[in-house]
Amino acid sequence: MSTSARGFASDNEAGVHPAVLDAVAAANHGHAHSYGADEHTARLGELVHDHFGPEATAFPVLIGTGANVVALQALCQRWEAVICTDHAHVHVDEGGAPEHIGGLKLWIVPTTDAKLTPALLDTEAWGFGTVHRAQPGAVSVTQSTELGTVYTADELGTLCDHAHGLGLGVHLDGSRLANAAAHLDVPLRALTTDVGVDVVSFGGTKNGALLAEAVVVLDPGLVDAVAYLRKTSMQLASKQRFLSAQLVALLDDDLWRVNASHANAMAARLAAGAAAVPGVRLTQPTQANAVFAVLPAGAADRLRRRHHFYDWDRDSGEVRWMCAWDTTAADVDTFVADLAAAVTGGAVTGGAGGA
Repeated sequence: MSTSARGFASDNEAGVHPAVLDAVAAANHGHAHSYGADEHTARLGELVHDHFGPEATAFPVLIGTGANVVALQALCQRWEAVICTDHAHVHVDEGGAPEHIGGLKLWIVPTTDAKLTPALLDTEAWGFGTVHRAQPGAVSVTQSTELGTVYTADELGTLCDHAHGLGLGVHLDGSRLANAAAHLDVPLRALTTDVGVDVVSFGGTKNGALLAEAVVVLDPGLVDAVAYLRKTSMQLASKQRFLSAQLVALLDDDLWRVNASHANAMAARLAAGAAAVPGVRLTQPTQANAVFAVLPAGAADRLRRRHHFYDWDRDSGEVRWMCAWDTTAADVDTFVADLAAAVTGGAVTGGAGGA
């Protein structure tokens, strides 16, 4: 694929937002105290209070996998396990990092929409006090989910209350939390602090950052654990000002919401266009920035001659298309036109907008 091509495989393939690059450049002057004792990290702390509440503490980290592993370790003892869905990123896309680095057992719950409920949680939240079974210690939910579905605040609140009633901590994998909050038109704290989440992996990279995520601790009792675990998990950056500056750029003036809202709007445009193509069937509601669809046999391969995207389930013909902060309406319209051609067996040549 050409480096100038516009793909729909992942929001990770998008570039860096200009405001984030400007923030990194602005931070690149003179010397600053290392390991987080700098003015940019201090400013990040203030913004995290604004967005998540006065007791929230942010720990910038390098990557989302690291954020998840640090957060889950903070919630669990060595003999405890994490309950998550069969679609959860910590289960299917972390290369075994929670198990290998965190030493954690994952109890997996099958779902149809990638969302946990109290009833589904109970299918694995059992065996307390039995030494032969890894003890449930925490719940991990992904928001928005790997299927692009979004938990409402009420759904999360009910789940957190149930989990806490069982003595379980709650981790929210928020690599696309911005997209979920934008979809529901609520502040970040409405889906985290206000519903009882204990610790959040807050994503910046998928929302326009270069290389910046954060573990946001909402339960003050976990602060010390995360501080040490971030270092032992190799996620403490010495030149932390450059991570913090990126997150400051996203959180200040709600750039996170602008970027996420745009990505969501492009996904909605893509979903509407794809649904109008005969033979294409959408398989999930398009609530964030992901579109899932089943295509007729051979159509995906023809379409992929010009556009980069992934199969989700090759046996069923289901594919996933992701939109990002920099996806344009022309990108989407060109893609839909080529989709229609691919479905009918015609030539996929692309249009003026490029994709």
